[in-house]
Amino acid sequence: MDLKLLWKQRRTGFWNGILPYLGYVIQSGVAMVFLFLVIAFSAWYTSFVQNIPAGFPIRWIALLLLAPLVLFSSYRTYLHPADIVFLRPQEYRMQEYLKNSFARGIIYKSLGMLLVFVTLWPLYVRADQDARPFGWFIILLLLWKGLASYGAWQELRMVQTGAARGYRLLRWALTILAIAAWLWQPPLRSVWFLLLLAVLYMVALRIPVKHRIAWERLIQVEQGQAGRVMRTLGWFVDVPSSGQKVSARRWLSKWGSGLPWNAGKAYRYLITKTFIRTEVFTIVLRLIVLGMLLSWWTAGSYFGVGVYLFFLLLVGVQLGALRRSHGESFWIMIYPISAESRRSQVLGFIFNLHAIAALLMWLPMWAAGMSGLSVTGIALVLGALVIYLMRRSQGNKWLKEEEDE
Repeated sequence: MDLKLLWKQRRTGFWNGILPYLGYVIQSGVAMVFLFLVIAFSAWYTSFVQNIPAGFPIRWIALLLLAPLVLFSSYRTYLHPADIVFLRPQEYRMQEYLKNSFARGIIYKSLGMLLVFVTLWPLYVRADQDARPFGWFIILLLLWKGLASYGAWQELRMVQTGAARGYRLLRWALTILAIAAWLWQPPLRSVWFLLLLAVLYMVALRIPVKHRIAWERLIQVEQGQAGRVMRTLGWFVDVPSSGQKVSARRWLSKWGSGLPWNAGKAYRYLITKTFIRTEVFTIVLRLIVLGMLLSWWTAGSYFGVGVYLFFLLLVGVQLGALRRSHGESFWIMIYPISAESRRSQVLGFIFNLHAIAALLMWLPMWAAGMSGLSVTGIALVLGALVIYLMRRSQGNKWLKEEEDE
């Protein structure tokens, strides 16, 4: 069996199933919106670079932008549950199959990281009087990206889940520390420090017990990756449902448990638990935190209003995915809950979460003080309008789908 060819065939098969939906994505207008945002950002960024405020925290901005990109690692293996049986006899040769996943996982993420770095460079070199050399900065980012990606790959092989989580935290801490040292410390001293960190990390990675091939974990990760692609397409067109990772999150388990036990709140209870335990929660949480930071950074400007509304739209789109949760479940259909009640409970839950997110991302805009009061007020009014229009659009779309069925 040619394992390299098998990997390529599975990759081609997956993307052949995705391509027919891309036309609908383009027709939805997302390409025009993206182009408009790029043009607007370019104009604002050019003006900002030419008029950088005194004391601008460029090193902190660089750390916040570059560290997540260095850390971000994901791998598409295209493995299926049946492979545990049919490919396991080839386990001793599976490195031939998986090295494509590892290499492409690093290459594509590195290209995205370099794109952000090149975009950031004009601001960095003008705002930091002690800026690091361009070439050495790129070499550092690429080398540490490779090291962090290798560490993430080893985490997938670790036998104990607790060890994998601990080493994930170690990887995050070392990466942030390494980039911070490069930005704040003298170059020669930081290079020796980074070499020491890298050697210690490589030695530490040899300690945990690892599988040769962690079949179950790799298959679970692949299902999560494929599910995210399908859910993203689901924002624009109906696609086949795909499984997603479910997390217990015991620290939030009581959320929703206080709802009355009656038909009028039954679906509200279900959708609350679904939101807590799926990836939608973590995605929305990250968007809110990032939106709050950017709202604070751009407070008092009309560009900040645009950033606020953009993140509000992103949060609304993510929350809208809850509308499709359990849509194909047989058990939901036999429960004594009317379609109207189910629709109102889900849309009400999404509306409330969207309003909370809007408020949290709007509060940092008060950093502009009284001088930016008018801009802050405009952002609040437009944010409320966006929430209302998205609620109305989701309701109309749901009714139309029910009529078509």
